[in-house]
Amino acid sequence: MATRLVQINMKAQDESALGGFWAQVLGWEVSSEGPGVINLEPEGFVYPDPVAVCIDLVASSEPKAVKNRVHVDLATTSQAHQAEVVARLIDLGATPADVGQGDVPWTVLADPEGNEFCVLEPRPVYQDTGPIAAVVVDCADPRTMARFWGAAMDWTVHKVTDRGAMLRSAKGVGPYLEFIRTDDVKTVWNRVHLDVRPYPGDDLAAEADRLQALGASAVDLPGEMRWRVLADPEGNEFCVLTPG
Repeated sequence: MATRLVQINMKAQDESALGGFWAQVLGWEVSSEGPGVINLEPEGFVYPDPVAVCIDLVASSEPKAVKNRVHVDLATTSQAHQAEVVARLIDLGATPADVGQGDVPWTVLADPEGNEFCVLEPRPVYQDTGPIAAVVVDCADPRTMARFWGAAMDWTVHKVTDRGAMLRSAKGVGPYLEFIRTDDVKTVWNRVHLDVRPYPGDDLAAEADRLQALGASAVDLPGEMRWRVLADPEGNEFCVLTPG
């Protein structure tokens, strides 16, 4: 059994407006699977496919309070393209953000609800990822996270150091999943989190048990859900969706 990263879940006070912003950022289509949920996917995309990690925006009345531990990095093809993208996104409603990055070649922005993201300078490693270069998770120990997520999913671990780790779909397409070491301590429920999905024919309960044996922990929430909510070894919540 195995899972694969299929989407990120982002809480939003105005999911329709924020979904419209991100659709324009990425050039993706907007749909909705139900009230309070906006789904973003590339045009013509057949879900799930590792060529893209989709975005679900889910209504939440709680405002953003701290820096997100999960964010996206956007790819660019040249310095001129990077400058064009930054200018376009500011016109759409993004604002410059200071997360202590100092003098770096990438640009840190925040979306209209304050969710941080980066517009990267051109890097060869991201030349074929699509608009999202990487989904990035802050962590204390990249090696521990690489071991857990490398076993949790069927993605390939590409690089592991004390400062960071990189994984990508075994098919070699789509964005990377990266774990970057930070001294920041997790204090609240992650406003942005990962959603993974087992393959058709797998058993959801058995997969949740397997992930807990690898080091995940169960997160108890009120009500009945079709999916399972777990936390990785550093406490980052993630959802295990129904197989498919």
